Amino acid sequence: MKNKRAVIVMTLAILFGLAAVVLASTWLLRQPAASSGRIVVAAADINIGQRLNPDMLKLVEWPAHSVPKGAFDDPQKLGGRVLKTSILMGEPLSEAKLAPSGTVGGLSALITEGKRAITVRVNDVIGVAGFALPGNYVDIIVSTETEPPPQAEQPRKQSISKIVLERILVLAVAQEVNRDETKPKVVNAVTLEVTPEQAEQLDLARSVGTLSLALRNQVDPAAAATLGATKQNLLPAPPLRPVALPVQRPRPPAPRPAATPAPRNCVKVINGLHTSQECF
Repeated sequence: MKNKRAVIVMTLAILFGLAAVVLASTWLLRQPAASSGRIVVAAADINIGQRLNPDMLKLVEWPAHSVPKGAFDDPQKLGGRVLKTSILMGEPLSEAKLAPSGTVGGLSALITEGKRAITVRVNDVIGVAGFALPGNYVDIIVSTETEPPPQAEQPRKQSISKIVLERILVLAVAQEVNRDETKPKVVNAVTLEVTPEQAEQLDLARSVGTLSLALRNQVDPAAAATLGATKQNLLPAPPLRPVALPVQRPRPPAPRPAATPAPRNCVKVINGLHTSQECF
C-alpha cells in the first residue's frame, strides 16, 4: 500500500514537471526575437592620432537596442579618418571619437579648436620623473629674477619662483601621443596644449628663467592663489635674541652743606684785671 502511494506521488511530480517545461518552452517561443544589427568595431587596439583604413576595422553583430550613438555600419566610410582618442579591440567607432573629416593624422588632430601646441624642453626632474604622460594636467612654474624698482637706493635683483600657467594639458611626451600608457617615461621634451596668449607667456617664461612642471589631479579645477616664493619668505629671518641691559643703580643723595650760624652781637666787658665777652 505504501509503495503504491509513493509511485502515485512520483508520477504526479513527473507530470507536473513536464507540464512546466512545456509551458516555459511555449512562452519563450512566443517572445519576439531580439533584433540586431551590424556595426563597425576596431579589429585591434588603435592609438590616438592614427589614420584609419578598412583593415583596422570589422563588422560585428550588435543588439539593436544598445547601438552607440553615431556608430557606423560600413568600414569603407571610415577610410582616411583620424582618431582623436585611443580605442581598444572590439570597441565600437562613433563620430565622437573621430577628428573632423579632412584632418591630417598626427598631433595636429589632437589640438582643440582655438588652441595651440607648444613644446618645452625638460629633464627627469622637470618632467615630474616621467609621470607627466599624455592626457595629464600640469602647472608651469618659472624660476627667475625680478627687476629692482627704479626708486630703490641700492638696485638689487630678487630671485622668485612663481606658477605662471595652471591646468595645462599634456598632448605628447617626446614623440608619443598614446594616452593609455601608465608607466613613467623619462623624456627630454613635453608638448602642451595652450591658448595663443598662454603660448606667448610660456615662450617668454622659458627665455627669462628655468621652467618646471607640477603634476596635478585631473579632476581638480581649483586655481592656486600664490604670491610666489622668494628668499625672504622661504628663509625667514631668525628671531632676535634678548640683549641684557646694564642695571642702573640709584645714586646716593648729595650731602647737604652745613648750616651757617646766624651772626650775633657781642660786647667786651672789662672788670678790673679780667675781661670777658658777652654775646646776645
